[in-house]
Amino acid sequence: MQVQIADGCIACNVCESICPEVFAVHDVCEADNSAIQGHEAACRQAAQECPVFVILIEE
Repeated sequence: MQVQIADGCIACNVCESICPEVFAVHDVCEADNSAIQGHEAACRQAAQECPVFVILIEE
């Protein structure tokens, strides 16, 4: 699995609150793809709950 963040992040912190192991929000969200293992379900949940749908999951 790989996670990408598309343009348009509003830095709402939803992703980071769901999975802080992978997501960090500064000016915009950043994803640490090296930390995904074991957190796949949380990454999918973050993508589903993102209000602007900028979290892209590639299986």
